[in-house]
Amino acid sequence: MTTTTTDFATATTVAYSTSELLAVTSARALLGRRLVFAGIGIPTVAVALARATTSPDLHQVFESGVCGAHPHRLPQTVADAPLATGAECILSMHALFGHVLQGGHIDVGFLGAAQIDRFGSLNSTVIGDYAKPTVRLPGSGGAVEVMANAHEVFVVLRRHTPRALVDRLDFCTSPSPRRAQVHDPRVRTRGSGVTTLITELGIFRADSTGELVLTTVQPEVTVDQVIAATGWDLKVADDVAVNEAPSSDELALLRTEIDPTRVYLR
Repeated sequence: MTTTTTDFATATTVAYSTSELLAVTSARALLGRRLVFAGIGIPTVAVALARATTSPDLHQVFESGVCGAHPHRLPQTVADAPLATGAECILSMHALFGHVLQGGHIDVGFLGAAQIDRFGSLNSTVIGDYAKPTVRLPGSGGAVEVMANAHEVFVVLRRHTPRALVDRLDFCTSPSPRRAQVHDPRVRTRGSGVTTLITELGIFRADSTGELVLTTVQPEVTVDQVIAATGWDLKVADDVAVNEAPSSDELALLRTEIDPTRVYLR
C-alpha cells in the first residue's frame, strides 16, 4: 500500500509505503523509553529512527546478546557481523536472558507475529492445524521470555486482516500474562504484556483488563474499516485520534540514512 502526505513547507506531496508508515509510527511510540529488546525488521528500523529523532539515548538489545550496537548498516539477522563492531557490550545468552531480561531491565520488548488475539497473545508457529499446517513459521525465538519479562511489549504487524487479528489463535506461541495465569495460576510474570499494537490501519492500546482497544486510526482510514478487518468484536475508544502522517524529514532519514537499500522498507 502506498499513501501520500503533504509537506506544507514546500507544498509538495510525498508518497510513503506501509513499511515506512509502520516504522515512523513505531519510532514515535518509543518516546521516553530507554532499553528496547527489538527483533529484526521494522522494530530495528524504528529504533534507528527513534535514535535519530526523538530518543537519542535509546538503546537496543539483540537476542544474540549484543547491547548498544552501532552498526554501519542495518543488520539482517540478530547475529549479523556489523552488530559486534563498536557495540557497547556483548553478553552471553545466559547473561542476557537470565540477568537483563528476567532481571526486569528491559523497558520495551518489540515483537512481530503472524497472529495476535484481543488480549495480546501471539502466534508465530503455524497457520492452520499444527499437525498439518498451511504455513509453518519460525516459532518463538526469545518472544516467550520477552512477553513474560519486559515491562511492556509493542507488536507491529504489516498486514491487518481478520486472519492476523483473530478471536482465537491457530497456535499460542507467546501467551499474554493474562492467558498464562488463566492456564496456570502459579505463573508469575514481571511485565504487562502487549500494551501497544501498531498496524497499517491503526494503533491499539491495552485497557486495564489487557484487552486491545482501538485508540488511533492511520491517515485516510476509518474506524469502520478497522472494525471490518479485525477478527474479534473490537473495542473502540470514545475519542479516536488520527495518526499524523510521516513527515518529509522522517521519510528522508529512512530512505537516505537508515535503510537506503530498502532491506526492510519494501
